[in-house]
Amino acid sequence: MIAYLVVFAASAVTALAVTPLVRRGVIRMGAIDQPSDRKVHPSATATSGGLAMFVAFLAGLGVSRLLPFFEDMNRGSSEPLAALLACSAVVALGFVDDIKGMRAISKLTGQVFTAGLLILAGVQIAFIAAPGLGIVSVGSDLAVPITVIWVVAMLNAVNLVDGLDGLAAGMTAIAAAAFFVYMVHAPSLFGDASAAALLSTIAAGICVGFLPWNFYPAKIFMGDSGSMLLGMLLAIATVSGVGRNPFPPSGGDFAVLAIPVLLPLLVLAIPFLDVALAILRRFRRGVGIAQADKEHIHHRLMDVGHSHRQAVLLMYLWSALISGSALAVGLIDGRLAAGSVLVGAVSLFLATALPRLLERRRTASNGSP
Repeated sequence: MIAYLVVFAASAVTALAVTPLVRRGVIRMGAIDQPSDRKVHPSATATSGGLAMFVAFLAGLGVSRLLPFFEDMNRGSSEPLAALLACSAVVALGFVDDIKGMRAISKLTGQVFTAGLLILAGVQIAFIAAPGLGIVSVGSDLAVPITVIWVVAMLNAVNLVDGLDGLAAGMTAIAAAAFFVYMVHAPSLFGDASAAALLSTIAAGICVGFLPWNFYPAKIFMGDSGSMLLGMLLAIATVSGVGRNPFPPSGGDFAVLAIPVLLPLLVLAIPFLDVALAILRRFRRGVGIAQADKEHIHHRLMDVGHSHRQAVLLMYLWSALISGSALAVGLIDGRLAAGSVLVGAVSLFLATALPRLLERRRTASNGSP
């Protein structure tokens, strides 16, 4: 655990220290996100904070190469170097989009290309844990398309949830922390060292270090370079921890066996739900799926009556609750865990709906004779 804490600290401190330097640089380059009708920030704000996040990623990965704890893993695992290759490519792609803008099809093509680099570097889904069947090997004909779909989905899930100051960084930190907790309890090919846990640690550290500059009111946005970097880190971590892990989870209970498969989906359930609703909404209106709007979940929370910060914090809490629920099912037995999850869900629902309920009550009182 000390080794993971050292990597986390290296990533967080680097992101915290480098972000203001990157901010000055991108302002001089003209990388400024201007306000518009489809955006919620009221003033021009520096973007491409993903460059600082990438430096923090390099720092965390570099420190891990120096720690004896990760020596066997670095020697026998392809994930760290594959992450370096794929993350470098996706940050470059995102930076071009931040500076010049890209058509949706060009961006998607670039994302598929970065997923292909990951596969060529030896990282792809090889196993799936199936209830009743244990560990099932995935053939190469299915492994490649499934991996590409998964990586592209992760990239866009984090990208599309990046609509409020600090939202994507905070939710990714929660997702990475939840996956880290699960992976340190899961068996690994390299003893206590795990590439999935390492990359989750780096992702969480990057987000924690970047948040002081990105939380409302943000001094810099992460841009596509940052959101796709975080999406790529989560994609590699989940493919490594679930899709390349030949060890079945312990226990025969259906939920326990299914958690390693479901956890990557659950920790990003809200972003994935947001993506699905956005696609459905735009399909029904007959517009392209890349057509931006202000009807994402975080926008609706603000429409209900929550402030910018309250909407972000509520999204954090919902993500933490869903992640905690998955961990409770997978790691904790007993009714106390289930009861705590239920109480948390009810409390969060009331907190989410409270502004609308109070508004309706005031309207009813004003309209009564």
